[in-house]
Amino acid sequence: MSQIEDTKSDTSNATLDRDGWLSLLRNMGEDSGSFETLGDHHWAVLNEDGTTLVISFDRLEDIQALEPGKMPHIFGQATQNGWSHLSMISEGETWYRDPAVYAYIDKLVDEAFFDGFDKIVFYGAGVGAYAAAAFSVAAPGCTVLAVQPRATLDPEIAGWETRFTGARRLNFTDRYGYAPDMVEGANQMFTVYDPYCRLDAMHVALFHKPFVTKLKARFLGEKTADSLANMGLLPKLVKEACEGKLTAKSYSKHWRERRSFGAYLRLILRACTEAGHTTREAMICRSVTSRLRAPSFRKHLEKLEESGVLGNK
Repeated sequence: MSQIEDTKSDTSNATLDRDGWLSLLRNMGEDSGSFETLGDHHWAVLNEDGTTLVISFDRLEDIQALEPGKMPHIFGQATQNGWSHLSMISEGETWYRDPAVYAYIDKLVDEAFFDGFDKIVFYGAGVGAYAAAAFSVAAPGCTVLAVQPRATLDPEIAGWETRFTGARRLNFTDRYGYAPDMVEGANQMFTVYDPYCRLDAMHVALFHKPFVTKLKARFLGEKTADSLANMGLLPKLVKEACEGKLTAKSYSKHWRERRSFGAYLRLILRACTEAGHTTREAMICRSVTSRLRAPSFRKHLEKLEESGVLGNK
């Protein structure tokens, strides 16, 4: 994920290797809550602060890939808003399918950990969204914000899923397995996805409970979470989910901001070009250039006009 914010740590992550990152995360957890190693490929970093708890599902590889001095946006956002934050971190293509992770969640339930919070939000993207939904059963009444959620890789249910072939060896039929069933106790679930990304849409279709609100992010494709972060929308969605203010209407208002997002505008222009919709190409270019300083769109429009294809439509 590319959604990032400055970390308040004085430790530069410019040269940190895997062990260096784990040491930094351990120090962060031990300073403000706890840090636990869960088996060989998972860790839990807890920052205890306010009565709102955000549980995020992050990948160590994504954290290592961040720019120097950066941390996943949710770390900084939780601190700024006075939320407690539990980051469940994985390494490799585990999909959090690990008895050590189950045992940790079970321990939190047994200790009535979740009872100490007024609001609990499970958040994740992609594989993290699968985990957010799957483990939300541990905190009845929670909210789930899932960007590009996956329901399962069980071939009996999702045999059509041709991605993630390396994870098909994992067991999706034991505990915390089928995510659409595990969200039964949630108060609300929000799925954010591109309906034109066929496989993502098929996963989302399996989440069909009445408390599930499906939020469409057309043309963002496989990088929906990254694009929402780059547009500045993802932190807004997380904040509204934590404040109990996220709705289809509020999302629609935020989504309109895409009209000023260059990468999004280039995506829809490319889609029209590939489909041969030259009239629509011209409409997009005229709309963009009337509102924004966009020389590439102006040049594209000029080429269309010079080619004569618009007059033949």
